[in-house]
Parts: sequence; structure tokens; C-alpha cells
Amino acid sequence: MDYSVRHRTTYRYGQEVSHSRHLVHLAPRATATQRVMDFKLLVTPATAVRASRPDYFGNTTEWLALYEPHTVIDISAESRVTASAPVEHHPETSEAWEDVRARLETMAPETHEIVQYVFDSPLTAFTADLPGYALKSFTPGRPLLAAALDLMSRIHDDFRYDTTVTDASTPVDRVFEIRAGVCQDLAHIGIAAMRSLGLPARYVSGYLLTKPPPGQERLVGADASHAWFSVWAPPFGWVDVDPTNDLIPGEGHITVAWGRDYSDVAPINGIVTGGGDHLIEVGVDVIPVE
Repeated sequence: MDYSVRHRTTYRYGQEVSHSRHLVHLAPRATATQRVMDFKLLVTPATAVRASRPDYFGNTTEWLALYEPHTVIDISAESRVTASAPVEHHPETSEAWEDVRARLETMAPETHEIVQYVFDSPLTAFTADLPGYALKSFTPGRPLLAAALDLMSRIHDDFRYDTTVTDASTPVDRVFEIRAGVCQDLAHIGIAAMRSLGLPARYVSGYLLTKPPPGQERLVGADASHAWFSVWAPPFGWVDVDPTNDLIPGEGHITVAWGRDYSDVAPINGIVTGGGDHLIEVGVDVIPVE
């Protein structure tokens, strides 16, 4: 499928901002199932100083700096992406999860890049009984991918999707306590559960094509940023799982960036001088291209 993606963010400040800097993760990345045909980042005011470079995880980032006073900043990302369905794996033929953990403990050369995703990160550190929760899926000798898919389904069933009870900084312990949150929170629960057993998992940000109910027109702005997580399941490598929708991401999922958790790949981070109270308007459109 070919998609046109537009992600627009507008900040409106109650007072003049004298200086601001922003780090942007909005460029989709190339993967085995995704090609990026075009990407443009449009910034208003146009006087913003810009620099593009890859981050530590290989995601494309844009650094913005505004040195002139302003009360509004508008950041629009426009992308053309071709996405295809992933290769189907047989979960029961993946390696046993204990064997994968043991391999990581040896620090073999092929796992040097993988092992960093075993450790706590700012938004996945926990004190709750995540190991106990994870072990209900990761029974002795079970193939890792089969266990991860079971964990994904249990998170989908056990946690209520609710946009009103968390924010971008809500810790995993709180999400585990209230059993509710948004896609970011459900991904963090899955990541923390995997890491609690010494297994690698990484956070993936992107977009999901939202289909309208039968008989209704698609609403502009109905699409949204989305998040899921990825598990390392030899011999298949990294495999994405989406607990919010209880499925393996397919051609309707568009990958933007990955890292240890949301804090590594937030769409826009910034520091401003002045501004007072502010409003943020965000709109995302993912449109299939005929």
C-alpha cells in the first residue's frame, strides 16, 4: 500500500517566546517492509535554523532553533510511504525464551546491539510485579515469539484503552495499577514485562491507518500517532507486536522511529524561554494513495 501521511503540530503561546529549540522525530524510517518515497518538514516561522542528522538509534531527526520572538510555531511533516505486509513467522519455531536470555548473557558479538534493550529506561522502570505478570505467558521452555504473542493478547484484554487517565510521563507502575492507558502505555507495559525477564524489547512509534465504521466517510484528522513494541525472537530477528489492537503490525502500520521508550522518540520535544500558558493542536492524516 502507498500512503500519504501528514502530521501537523501547532503551538500557540499566551505570551511572546523569545527563544526556543525543538527536537523532531517525524521522518518515517526505511525498514524491511517500508520504503520512504518522500519526506518534507515545513516550519513556520520560516526563520527557524534547522539541522538534520540521525540519532543514536538510526532515526532521522531534525533540530530546530528559533532566535526571533514568536507566539506561534507550526511544524508540519509530509511523507509518502510504501508499506507491505511482514513475512509470516511460525511462533512455535522460535527459540525458547530461556535460551535467548542465556545467549544475551554471554555478550556474543551478534548481540551487542540487542542487549541495550534489556535494561530499564526512563519510562519503563518499575517496582510492580511485572515479572509475575510476564511469567504467566513465559512458561518454562516456551518459544519466545509464542510467549510474546500471548503476552500481547493478555495486555489487550487486561488493560482498558482510555485517553483520559494518563499522559506522556505516566510511569509503568501507575499504568499497571489502574490497568488503563493509551497505546504508549500498553507498549511500555509489554516492554517492561519482557525486560523483567531479561529479554530485549524496544519501543516503536508510528502511525496506524484508522478505518471508519461501515457506511461512514473517513474523517480528516481521525488518524493518530500510534505506538507498539518489538521483541527479539531468534531466528526471526525483531518482530513487532501491537497490544492495543492485539495483532502483529501489517501494511496499515507505518514505522517512524524506535528506541528504548517514548522519551527516545517523542514526535516533538522542546525548550522555550517565555511563552506562559500554551495550547497544542495536533492533527494526523494517513491517506491511501490510489
